[in-house]
Order: sequence, then C-alpha cells, then structure tokens
Amino acid sequence: MKPIRRRSLPALLLLIFVSTVTTAEITKPLPGEPSDWKGFAKYDFEVDGRKCYVVAPKHTAPGKPWVWRARFPNFHAEADLILLKRGFHIAHINTNGMLGSDAALDHWDAFYNTLTQTHGFAKQPALEGVSRGGLFVYRWAARHPDRVACIYADTPVCDFKSWPGGYGSGIGSKNTWQEVLKQYGLTQEQAMAWRKNPIDVLEPIAKAKIPLLHIVSLNDKVVPPTENTLILADRYRKLGGSIDIIEVAEGTKKSNGHHFTHPDPVRVADFIERHASVTPDPADYYILRGSLDNSRIKFEREKKGKVVFMGGSITVMKNGWRQMTMDYLQERFPDTEFTFVNAGISSTGSPFASFRLMKDAFEGGPPDLFFEEAAVNDLHIGQMDITIKRGIEGVLRGMRIAAPAADVVLMHFTEPRHSTDYRAGKTPNVIAIHEPVAAHYEVPTIHLAREVPERIDAGQFTWKDDFKNLHPSPFGHRLYASTIRRTLSAAWEKPIADDAQAKVHPLPEPIDKHAYSTAALIPPTGITDLAGFSVIKDCDPRANGVGGRVRPGFHNVDMLVGDKTGDRFSYTFKGRGIGIVAVAGPDASRIHFKLKGDTTWQEMNLATRHPGIHLPRLYMLADKLNPNDEHTLIVKRAPNNKPTACRIVYLAVNGE
Repeated sequence: MKPIRRRSLPALLLLIFVSTVTTAEITKPLPGEPSDWKGFAKYDFEVDGRKCYVVAPKHTAPGKPWVWRARFPNFHAEADLILLKRGFHIAHINTNGMLGSDAALDHWDAFYNTLTQTHGFAKQPALEGVSRGGLFVYRWAARHPDRVACIYADTPVCDFKSWPGGYGSGIGSKNTWQEVLKQYGLTQEQAMAWRKNPIDVLEPIAKAKIPLLHIVSLNDKVVPPTENTLILADRYRKLGGSIDIIEVAEGTKKSNGHHFTHPDPVRVADFIERHASVTPDPADYYILRGSLDNSRIKFEREKKGKVVFMGGSITVMKNGWRQMTMDYLQERFPDTEFTFVNAGISSTGSPFASFRLMKDAFEGGPPDLFFEEAAVNDLHIGQMDITIKRGIEGVLRGMRIAAPAADVVLMHFTEPRHSTDYRAGKTPNVIAIHEPVAAHYEVPTIHLAREVPERIDAGQFTWKDDFKNLHPSPFGHRLYASTIRRTLSAAWEKPIADDAQAKVHPLPEPIDKHAYSTAALIPPTGITDLAGFSVIKDCDPRANGVGGRVRPGFHNVDMLVGDKTGDRFSYTFKGRGIGIVAVAGPDASRIHFKLKGDTTWQEMNLATRHPGIHLPRLYMLADKLNPNDEHTLIVKRAPNNKPTACRIVYLAVNGE
C-alpha cells in the first residue's frame, strides 16, 4: 500500500484550508433553471456559442466525476442513469453535424474548460461515443490524452471511409459523406488518404493507458465492426492498450443491425465508475488476491446466491454500505434469487466473529460471498495483538475450511486513529495484523481506512462536514459502497468462460496453529457443573433498575448468571483454547478463573468504562492448550463491594 507522504508545515497549513472548504464552495453552480431529466435535474446553457447541458446527480460523488456524451446523448441511457445514482454528472455539448472535425473539437475544448475550471468537474471525464460519436471521442482523446479517464463507445464509427463513406461492406450515407468533406475541408482524394481517423490516432491514447470498452452488433450493416471496432481493437492491443468488446449477435432488422437492446448497462456503469472515479491513488484502494469467480459463477449460472455480511455496528447500520452493496448485486445479477444475511453485531471484532462464524454465517447453508470488517472494533475493544491475529485468521481460515468454494472479502473501515497513522507514514497496527493473514489466504482487501484520509487531504470532502463519524454519514456509506463496487467490478471485469467451473480455494498451512479456526459457541444450557451459578431464562441485563442499552441478541436470552461472591461453575472440554462471551457493562463483576490443576487464580474485570450500555464481549481465558488433552475450566465470581453480576451468554471453545 502507498502511505501518505509526510508534509511540511506550509503544506499542512494549506491542507487545513483545503480540508475545510468543499469543492462546491469554491466553484460556481451550474447556470440556468433546472428541468427534469428522468428524475434528475438538467441544466441547459451555452458555451462557445453552442447549446449544452449537464444532468446533475442527487448526491455528487467525491471529486465530481462525470460522463461526457458525444452524439445521440439519450440513446442507450441506461448506464447513465445508473451512474447518476452513483454520483456522476452527465454532460453534452451540441456539435451535431460537425462529425468530430477540428472545429467541433475546439468547441469541446471550451466546454471542457468551462466544466473543469468554472464548475469544478473532474479533470478526466469518461468519454461516451455512440455511432458517429466515435469520431468525436477518439479524436478529442488523441488531442488531449491527459484529460480522459476512459472511453466507452457504442457501435462507434472508427473510420469515416467505412461510414459515412461506404467504401467497404457498409451501406454508407452519400449526403453525410459530403458533409464530412465539408467539415474536414478535404477533397475526395484527400479524405481517402487521410490518416487521422480514430483507427489512426491511437498511439497517444495507448501511451496514456486509457482503458476502452466497446459494444457492437455483429450484423451491423451501417457501421460494420470488421471495418471499425475490430480494426481499432487490433491496433490498440498491438500498441499495448486495453480494450474489451461486448458483442451482440444481431441488431434490429429495421436499423440494419445498428440498434439493439443494451444487454448489460451495469457492466458499462461499472467500467466507467472504476476508471473515472477521482481517487488520489491511481491504483485505487483495493488489493485483488486469488479469485472471486466462484460466487459469480453461482450467481450467473445457478441464479441463486447467499451473501453474508459480518462485522460491527458499521455493518449493522440501516440503509448503509451493506444495503447499497445488496442493491448493487441484485442490479448486476437481476435474475438471481439472493439470500442476504446481516451477521453484524455492534461492538464486536474479529475474535468474537471467529467463534460465531458457524452460528451466524452458515445457518441455512454456506455463503457464496462473504464480507468481513473488523479493523475499527479490533482497535476499539483493545484486544491483545495475538488475540486479534488469531481472531482474523480464525475467520478467514474458518471460511476456507467450512466453505472452501466461498469467496471472501476483507474490508478495513476508517477510524480517526487509522488516519493519524497513515498521515504519519505508517500502517495502523490492526491493519498491519490483518493484511499478512489476508495475503496468506489469498483474500482480497479493501482499504477504506487509507482512502478516506487521502481523499480528505486531496480536498474532495471533509471529515467534519461530510464523513462526520467513524459511524459514517450517508455520504460516507456511499463512498464505502462505491469502493466495494469498484473492487467487485475489477474482480469480475472479464466475462467468465463458458466452461468455467467453481474451484476450491487453496488452504495453506496455518500461520498460528492456535488461531480460532475451528471455534464454536457453547450455550449456557450445556454447562451442568454449577455451584451458585444458574441458567436464567430470558435474562435481561437491564433488569433490577440497571437500565441502559443492550445489543440485540444479548438480552431476553438464556444466560449463565452468578451474582454472589463465590458463585462458581466448571466445564470440561478438549481444544486449544477456551473463553466466555459475557455481557459486559456498568454492573458487570470481576471473575476469577483457572484451569483444573493450576495453583493460581487469574482475574478478569467484566465491567466497562461505558456508562449506560451493556456490550457483548469475548474474553479468552486460556490459549495454546494441547487439543488432545482434556481440560476443565473453573470460573467463580470475585468479591465486590457493590452488587454486580457475571452474565455469560456462551462459552467459546477453540477446537482441535
């Protein structure tokens, strides 16, 4: 990962200024009264004597990314609508009839300068060219390769000799050919020898590594792909460029094969969002490892899929990144019947996640796609480094053991202390623990904890006014969801082969043999050796006048409770480790514990510093045990000067 560089004092002072002034405050609003365009605000105005318009999203994405449409801006607008929902602007200048000539490109220069310099739009838009629009987008990209993020072209004209010239297999257009000669100032002979068509000007575009995506109809008699896209693609690849082509078998008879129903606008929107989002790090904020193809094969072919989201309160939040990711998956795979599981529990991190994995993620069958986030709570809860390491390996290894075909994604969400570390040029400790484990198990990771401060430092938004909290505002959740989409679309960029089959993910040797990878939760009813402790049905930690808040699943459930000094229980087991999952809180007691045969009691304080809230907590009491031996844990409530209780929801046993 690329750390943020240390800054000098003047740079920091500038940063403070930039970070407190949003882009919207230092750029002019779009002119004119808005009208409606498919539910979005459309602003019509003039630039350089030409009519133009911009359609604005309801919520602008950081950096103000945009799509610049050439001719026929309303044709196949499905991807534009998706991008508007993702925070992109859609822009168009009317240079109709100018067919991509130099005079048209001069108007484009003026429009670009207006949007970027006056209205704060991103310096590199996505160019979108339909049919003859291909002449505009490629010739302008060749003129200004540093100003283009990517190009999407729909049945594009790549050589005007093919269309409108008709000097090939296509039907051509005599009247438009005469207009080409007029607009370009060429004679017939000069036009036939001219070498500034899109197929001829690819070198600066390839040198700038601009990614391309085309969609073509194979029976197109107007703009035959063999004379346009396929020639361009062959030349671009030989120059080292990247281009993908979506092929439609047949366009409509009425259009001579030139028009068709768009087969995959989400793929187009993903392509544009991935390449035109304004990120300070050009490599973006994800690391792809291994493969996420198994879940895609399941979603596309079997039309069924189970997706599990495990994490803390940021995962639990309603209408946040989780819901937006669910919406995206359903949008990308519209015919798939999804089962989405919210396995988030507030105030929990990876150690507890490893023990509740089977219970919360596997009910009803294994996941096909599994998301885990713990970088915030693993810091907040304050577990020892070794416990965090065993916890995150327990989650990832546990998934590889129990569901070897399931795809797994690990996310590092942001926290102010993470930002402080990145700004100091170091990786936050929790993430430094998580990353080698993810790499060992070939699990992709998403680095939102680094993305947020870098985008703040780039002046795209502020923490105070936009992101607001480690529990993100709607703005923050949209940012999280965008990066998750970019990660998935990068992993799923290429169409899967017809003969592709799901493959078992590799299971390497464990990093730590005591990781919580075969962990289980034992309900209190399974504990029988009680001396003072008792199972309380439907126990509520808030009873007896204590009050306060409590997490779902940790009240009105059966708990093993000891509320008097000396109350004790014991439990015999085999395994590498044992702990308790208790309801910690303002009235929680201290406990003494030891393994049978030990001479010394150890102490654990279950009280928390958070008044008015009862929290689920995993406390590991013994680790690094011989899994072949039988062990007996003994727990007793410690003396206390005030009424307190030990409330245990589960025993946590790490198996062999």
